[in-house]
Amino acid sequence: MNEVALLINGKSTSAKDGRSFDRIDPVKGTPASSAAAAGIADVHAAAEAAAAAFSTWSATGPGQRRELLLKSAEALLAHQSDFIDAMIRETGATAAWAGFNVAFAASILREAASITTQIAGEVIPSDVPGNVAMAIRQPIGVCAAIAPWNAPVILGVRAIATPLACGNTVVFKASEACPAVHRLIGSALHEAGIPDGVLNIITNAPEDAADIVGALIDHPAVRHINFTGSTRVGRVIAERAARHLKPVLLELGGKAPLIVLDDADLDAAVDASIFGAFMNQGQICMSTERIVVDQRIADDFVERLARRAAKLPLQDPSLGPTVLGSMVDAKSAARVATLIEDAVQKGARIAAGGAANGTLMPATVIDGITSSMRIYAEESFGPVVTIVRVSGEDEALRIANDTEYGLSAAIFSRDIARAWNLARQVQTGICHINGPTVHDEPQMPFGGVRASGYGRFGGKRGIDEFTTLRWITMQTAPRHYPF
Repeated sequence: MNEVALLINGKSTSAKDGRSFDRIDPVKGTPASSAAAAGIADVHAAAEAAAAAFSTWSATGPGQRRELLLKSAEALLAHQSDFIDAMIRETGATAAWAGFNVAFAASILREAASITTQIAGEVIPSDVPGNVAMAIRQPIGVCAAIAPWNAPVILGVRAIATPLACGNTVVFKASEACPAVHRLIGSALHEAGIPDGVLNIITNAPEDAADIVGALIDHPAVRHINFTGSTRVGRVIAERAARHLKPVLLELGGKAPLIVLDDADLDAAVDASIFGAFMNQGQICMSTERIVVDQRIADDFVERLARRAAKLPLQDPSLGPTVLGSMVDAKSAARVATLIEDAVQKGARIAAGGAANGTLMPATVIDGITSSMRIYAEESFGPVVTIVRVSGEDEALRIANDTEYGLSAAIFSRDIARAWNLARQVQTGICHINGPTVHDEPQMPFGGVRASGYGRFGGKRGIDEFTTLRWITMQTAPRHYPF
């Protein structure tokens, strides 16, 4: 079993009170890892270490920061097998998903390395004679980073890469569901040469999460918070940070629609739906949860989709390659089963899949969804996709926007202009035409609207999030004053 220590000021350490907690393998029900259960004193120690390291790290040249981030990408890849093993045991992920996580996270670090020399300002013309006015970007200070378990390497690295590239220091709160995975990120970056105190990692017991996050937000050295996770928790974090007037970047829940218009290439739409709905057991913020399909082609589409879904392999990912692995825990599997049962009781039809075996749930397609069913509006975050039949593109747009969320969407049509016009009206931060709802690249502006959060990760947009804009002037000639 993996023993997981805190990382504070470059040193592996136990919690100050000696407490620890076990993360349970969702399939086997046995301990997957034992991690230090940080307390408030540990949070303060991590924040103070980050604050002490800030002056030196923020003054480090962009070339040196770039070199360390590039080395970090290679160090991450060198630990790929360790990440895969830890993800399978802690989250029930497939080896393929875990391996992709590591490769993509390395790309995030490389992209962050590339922006160290792009943190630019501008000279702004001034009406004052002899006045040189500049807008410059500087690091904010200590950033608190909070990432989830579902894409733990990708989202863990995303939470820290751009802040580090911009010259900030970081306290990273690992997910209770994957402490070993998140702690491995710290080990890799420390091996690559990231200086002591620049990246600190704390793990905590699930029952302590609210207190740990609250202490992190409240600490005066912490000047910025980024959080990826549920909308419910995101609201709590935003409200608490607002008391201190601290900026927050939130990437929250989703209920991604995929619109299939009557002129769509059905094979392409099915391919994208299968990938978008069932990759990582549907436990991705961008997962396709609602397929909004024109009734004129709905029977054909649903038949093709159900046939494909029924053939997707499902097993304990520790036994070997599979498409579908385990859900993260029994509670999540039970919640999805309850949503399916509610829909069936209210008239929906299971076209493929259905009952789970513990945390192993088959790819499930439910047809005939109406707004009276809980699954119509609630984020399922599991291997289930719903079908809503509509008449024409106006109704398709209305249904797609009939949600509190607004992260990702997709539209399938052979008429690109038609799809483009619809895409501009879909109320999401991201929309893909003739592509899946699950699509991310390190250089793209990633984020949502409404209950899916605000702010953007990715590329140059991340510079705006993790720097502060200052106005500085130089008076180069005598200045006239009215008195």
